[in-house]
Amino acid sequence: MEKEVKNISVANDEIGSVQIADEVVAVIVGLAAIEVDRVAAMGDDITSEIMSKVGIKNLAQGVKLAIEDMKVSVEVKLTVEYGYNIPATCAKVQEKVKNTVENMTGLTVTDVDIKVAGVNVQGR
Repeated sequence: MEKEVKNISVANDEIGSVQIADEVVAVIVGLAAIEVDRVAAMGDDITSEIMSKVGIKNLAQGVKLAIEDMKVSVEVKLTVEYGYNIPATCAKVQEKVKNTVENMTGLTVTDVDIKVAGVNVQGR
């Protein structure tokens, strides 16, 4: 069964309109989150991060969005590296996701909720 793709209209003028698929916003969130140091993987399965090292990546994994009237609420599920301050890491993810989504899409991010679903202890 194919997932319904929702488009968010972010611009409409005499030249035409610009719409962004919600999946694109989810990928932007995933990319922003994984760029933060001490984030091991998106979602709760470290195997997916290992698979991404060989070129198989679902950047929207672990991302949920609620979009209405040019405002987006984001929920991110991720795995963090062992031995680091989890609240500080999550605060960096929140800031990075908010700034990146707002800059790239023009949407207003109302909140970024983080669920830490795992701790990566590989290499320990």
